[in-house]
Amino acid sequence: MKSAPGNIAIAIVTFNRSTYLRELLASAAVMDTPPFRIVVVDNASTDDTQDVIAEATGRFPDGMIVNHRLDTNTGGSGGFSEGTRVALELGADWVWLMDDDVEILPDAIEQFAPWMQRFKVIHGRRYDFDGSPFYWQAKFNEFLGVPLPYGRKQFNRDGYALTNSGTFEGMLIHADIVRKIGLPDPRFFISWDDATYAWIAAQHTDVVYVDAFVLKRKREQKQINLGIRHLNDGSALFRFHVIRNRAYVGQYFDEYGKLNRFGFGLGTALTLAKEVFRLVVVQHTLKGVGDLVRGFRASRKLWHDTTWRPMDPADVPAEIPQGLS
Repeated sequence: MKSAPGNIAIAIVTFNRSTYLRELLASAAVMDTPPFRIVVVDNASTDDTQDVIAEATGRFPDGMIVNHRLDTNTGGSGGFSEGTRVALELGADWVWLMDDDVEILPDAIEQFAPWMQRFKVIHGRRYDFDGSPFYWQAKFNEFLGVPLPYGRKQFNRDGYALTNSGTFEGMLIHADIVRKIGLPDPRFFISWDDATYAWIAAQHTDVVYVDAFVLKRKREQKQINLGIRHLNDGSALFRFHVIRNRAYVGQYFDEYGKLNRFGFGLGTALTLAKEVFRLVVVQHTLKGVGDLVRGFRASRKLWHDTTWRPMDPADVPAEIPQGLS
């Protein structure tokens, strides 16, 4: 059995998708290089998720699976915040963040290993549910405050691309960066949380997308291919938060002195237009526009919240002395 390059903890957030979780944990059990820990954050699921975790635990060495059940559903944002915190408390050097509807490729850690010598925030490639390469490449346009595709030829000759955006469907982040920028912000609930977290990290270190496949997406979604990007269907919860959370994105931009209010307002209008386009073209309805309107109203209130503060790095668990983890 090989050893990982540093203590890599996988942090999985799940909510009422036990079938996907079972498949994900099964893929983790046959990794060529095992992780240090697997922290499963159960967002108060009401299905048989706890049984699935208990069933899977027997396939791993004692203590590798950490069952962290929350009392309430905190959304992906709250789950990844908790998963990162727990992983660092256990002594992780790296935290690999992922949703429950993916499968880990057996040689994932081997694929990551050379990049971990150079960078501290890394995204590997993913296959889509049909086995084709999943098209993901986004980089924040800081004038608009939105991630935009940055071209088909995304990788340089060395096999990576610098970015300033990210996804919790596979972001690998070093503990040193978490201790510098704080935990993922649970206030987002869902949407913009991962892109913003990577953007914050990019203010301190290089964030990269590497030409190495490490995951496969398992959940099929309605989508259309626009060439430069895909558009998937979205839920009412997503529609509300994708607009509401623009305020949080803007507050973080402002915190780092990167907020252009005119440009950001234009970016918000473009985001709203994109979501209406998604409703019409992908879901063939205008039902859901009300979710966007409610999100916009909530966003305006958040902009005027004078008590808002960024996540505090002081809340991140301290490094465990070598030999004690």
